[in-house]
Formats: sequence, C-alpha cells, structure tokens
Amino acid sequence: MLKLGHKKDHGVDHKCTIRLLDDSEVLECEFQSYHKGRYLLDFVFNKLNLVETDYFALRYVDQNKQRHWLDPNKNILRQIKRYPTDLSPILFCFRVKFYPGDPVRLQEEVTRYQLFLQLRRDLLHGRLYCSQSDAAMLAAYIVQAEIGDFDPAKHYGNYISDFKILLKQTPKLEERVMELHPTLKNYTPLMAETCFLKKASALDTYGVDPHPVKDHRGSQLYLGLNHTGVLTFQGSRKTHHFRWPDVQKLNYEGKMFIVHLSFAEISHLALCDDVSTCLLCC
Repeated sequence: MLKLGHKKDHGVDHKCTIRLLDDSEVLECEFQSYHKGRYLLDFVFNKLNLVETDYFALRYVDQNKQRHWLDPNKNILRQIKRYPTDLSPILFCFRVKFYPGDPVRLQEEVTRYQLFLQLRRDLLHGRLYCSQSDAAMLAAYIVQAEIGDFDPAKHYGNYISDFKILLKQTPKLEERVMELHPTLKNYTPLMAETCFLKKASALDTYGVDPHPVKDHRGSQLYLGLNHTGVLTFQGSRKTHHFRWPDVQKLNYEGKMFIVHLSFAEISHLALCDDVSTCLLCC
C-alpha cells in the first residue's frame, strides 16, 4: 500500500529579499519551512562566489527594531518569529559579522572587496569613528577607487559633494578630500581599496558594533567587541580595552553585562538598556 505524505511533511515556500552590502543590489530567494539559516547563506555565497565565508552572516530586524543575526544552524522560521507580520517578503541584510585582524592577508580579492564595502558602510553610519584627518584620508581612497585619477577637465568645483561617504560630511572636510585625491595618482581601484583596508583596520573602532551601556557610576558608555577584545568608549575616547587573552569569560545577569578578567579575579560591569543588548554583546 502506498502511503502518501501528509501535507505538513512538505515544505512551504517562503519568499525573502537579501540586501547586499552595496545596497544597490538585492537577491530574491525562496526557502521552505524546514530550511536552516545555512541555506540562505549558501545561496548568497554562491551568487557572490565567496569562498572565505566565515566572516559573513545575515541580519534581520524584528518588530521592536532590534537587530538579530540569523543562526546558520537553526531553523529560519523559528528564529524570525518576531519579524513584523505586515512586511513581505522577509528582508535579510548580508553583512560582515567577524572582522579579520589583518584584512589585507585575506586570500580572495572578492572577500576583501566585500569587507571594503562593509567598512564604507561603517564609515558612513559613524561606526568606524575616527579623527577628521583619518576620515579625509579614508574618503580620498574611496574617491580614487570610484573615479580614478584626478582630472581637472572632469573634476571641478566641489565634486566630492556628489559622494555620500561620511556621517558628518562638511564642506571643510570635502575640501580636504579634494586636496588628498590628486596625491593618489596612478592608484588602481585595487590599490586604493587595499590602502583603505590597511588604514581602517588600524583604527580602535574597526569591527566594533557599539551598544549604549552605563558603567557602575552611571556614566554613559558605548561597548563593543572586535578581534582584539572588549572595548568601551565615552564619546570618541576609548576608556577600556580588555584584550582577549585577559578575558576569562563574558556573561550577563538581567541587564548587567559582565566581563571577567583572568588577572586578580577582577570583573567589570556594564548596564545595558535591555537584555537583548546584553545578548548581542555576549
């Protein structure tokens, strides 16, 4: 006797949109109810010809505007239960989750380019915080990569204003970028992007996704993690840097995020706005 499968045994098609790092390109994908996050990630990796995949992940925003990383080893639908029901198709964003310590040593050019796009986003949105002089140099590398050598016949007036590169892009800063751009003559796009990666990866805020917290005195700080350790900032000033060899463990109790250090049995506390922020830090 032939036993027909129950309807529930078959996957139901769900549509999603995946926004890539340059924002101008999106991928449309369908997945079924039994698929795990790895299915969507592999779909993107294949489209982009990415081999060095460990640095990347998919992110989505729930109905409370809280960002979450999609776990590749868990069922997709179970993870997005809090996704706004009025939004269809489901939107995921392809992002760098783990920033390599030395991006120039990445093997594949396509991997370096995706990291370059991510760092451009970080610079534009203020996450890659730096001095005005560093910001101008980074912007000049971007301009050189985009339009090549300065040409007075083409590039006149404030041509930098056509680019949206920096969070606080003032005329004075644009003027400085225009001074730097001609100094990069003969830099190919690859050379300019490589210089950008070198400079960006040397900054304290490289790879840091800052979360607002308060210290034990109630002072407002921003806390983030990167390949070097756990960092806190007060405004633009780095206040603590707990390097990974010195960190024994990270955990949270309610809204309290705790960094346990290996020397002298010291712990440092930070009060998060909510439990979700603590979870993101952990």
